[in-house]
Amino acid sequence: MSSADVAVKVFRELEPEDLRVLQLIESGMTSREYVPKEQITKYSKLPKDRIDFELSRIDKLGLIYRMRAGYEGYTLNYSGYDCLAINALVKADVLAAFGKPLGVGKEADVFDALDPKGIRVAVKFHRLGRISFRQTRRKRGYMLDRAGWLFQSRLAAGKEFEALRLVYAHGVAVPEPICQNRHVIVMGVIEGGMLSRWRELKKPRAVFEEIMVNVRKAFLDAGVIHGDLSDYNVIVKPDMHILIIDWPQSVPRSHPNAEDLLQRDVKNVLDYFVRKFKVKVSLKDAYDYVSGKTEKLGV
Repeated sequence: MSSADVAVKVFRELEPEDLRVLQLIESGMTSREYVPKEQITKYSKLPKDRIDFELSRIDKLGLIYRMRAGYEGYTLNYSGYDCLAINALVKADVLAAFGKPLGVGKEADVFDALDPKGIRVAVKFHRLGRISFRQTRRKRGYMLDRAGWLFQSRLAAGKEFEALRLVYAHGVAVPEPICQNRHVIVMGVIEGGMLSRWRELKKPRAVFEEIMVNVRKAFLDAGVIHGDLSDYNVIVKPDMHILIIDWPQSVPRSHPNAEDLLQRDVKNVLDYFVRKFKVKVSLKDAYDYVSGKTEKLGV
C-alpha cells in the first residue's frame, strides 16, 4: 500500500485535533527535521495528556515518524503530508471523494477522484523521495541541497502546476490544471493509457504528428519545453487523441540548454515510433518542425 493509499484510507477518520497536530508538526519542520514534543504541546494549547493521545493516535494511523535521541521529536511522513493537502483541497471545495489509483510511478501517485459537483478529476501526489537524492539533483536544477523530501515534492508540484497553466492556456493537449496544494495537483480527468503500453495503433503516424504539433505549440506559443518527454508520459485517449503529462522538469525556451532538451524530447518520441511502428521521419525534419524552422513535418 502506497503512502497515498494510506492517506486516502485514513483521512475520513481524522478529527480536527488530529489535523491541528499535523499542522503544528509541519510548521515546526521549517526549522528542524524532528519537532520536539514540548514545542508541539506549547503551540497546540491543549493539555499534555491530550497531546500524548493525539501523537499516539496519528502515529498508529501511520502519519508521522517518532524519534528519541536526546529528546522526543516528531516529523511528518508522506501520508501525513498527504492528509494535510487533502484536507486543504476538501475545504477549498476542490475534492469530495477518491476513487481508484490510476498509477503509481517512481515520482508520483495518481488517483481518480470527484469534485463536489461529481465531476471526475485526477489527483497527483508528488513523491520525489523514491529516487536517489543524487539522481533528483542531477535531473532537476531547481532542487535545494538542504530541503527535505516533502519540500522538494512541493517544489516539483508547484513547478509542474505553473507549467500546466501556461501550456494549457496556449491550447497544448495537457490535463486541465485545477488546483495545487503542497505537493498535490488536482487536474482534469486522465482517460486512456500510456503510449508505451499500446501494442497497436491504427494510425501511428497520426499519433506521432499530434505529439509533435503539441510539442511545437508548447515551444513556440507558450515558450516551454517539456524536458523529459517519452512514450511514458504521453497518454493515448480512447478517441486516439493524446495528452502530454508530467511537466515538473519543464524549462523555458530561454534556458541555456533549450535546444538540446527540445531535441532530446523529439528524439525520445521519434525513436519509439521508428522502433515500434516503423514511422519514417528524420530527426532533423521533426526537430525543424517543432522548433519553427519549417511549417510542415517532413516525410
